[in-house]
Amino acid sequence: MLEVTDLHKSYETAAGPLAVLRGVSLRLEAGNAAAIMGPSGCGKSTLLHILGALDTPSSGSVKLAGIDPHALPERDQALFRNARVGFVFQDHSLLPQLTVLENVLTPVLVGRHDPDATAHARQLLQAVGLGARLDHRPGELSGGEKQRTAIARALIRRPALLLCDEPTGNLDRRSAETVAELLEQLRRDERHIQIVVTHSSELAGRFPIRYRLDDGVLCDSAG
Repeated sequence: MLEVTDLHKSYETAAGPLAVLRGVSLRLEAGNAAAIMGPSGCGKSTLLHILGALDTPSSGSVKLAGIDPHALPERDQALFRNARVGFVFQDHSLLPQLTVLENVLTPVLVGRHDPDATAHARQLLQAVGLGARLDHRPGELSGGEKQRTAIARALIRRPALLLCDEPTGNLDRRSAETVAELLEQLRRDERHIQIVVTHSSELAGRFPIRYRLDDGVLCDSAG
């Protein structure tokens, strides 16, 4: 379960504190999936980064399976993030010198050893339609294929929380549709919590739970 309680985030500026998040709260069970929409600069990425322990809140709490990663020592927080959270960014962030299979395996180089990691990586790449591309490098892939590789990489640790920041933002319409369908399929096959921030109403419409973030306030926008 993901429990977010009264989350606030402000940044200091020359003109004084700039409030980005104002009392955000949400609760999602394992298997739930939510899309968050809102205008540019409204704090969607900031919220995602705090949920994934890449940034810290000014106040409030985030608990995943009862653990607040922001209360952990820095090393334990990094291990928690690596083991419990999968990230997919608008820019796939693949390493160009590595093959598709090697890119998917990069998260297992940190933290606990997983003897089944290579087999799991091959299984994930087969599931995202890249079983024949294991030895290819990112430069040989289309934009959609790169993003599908990034999704497989995000899932290699079997995370409890999958966070996607504009996963279709850099893709053409056909590739975006493929990635959207893949995320929907993964919700049926995996028991993680899935949160996507997006400008795409088409992508958000595929999610059973929808929120809108505006002026730092999160509202239910279902329907």
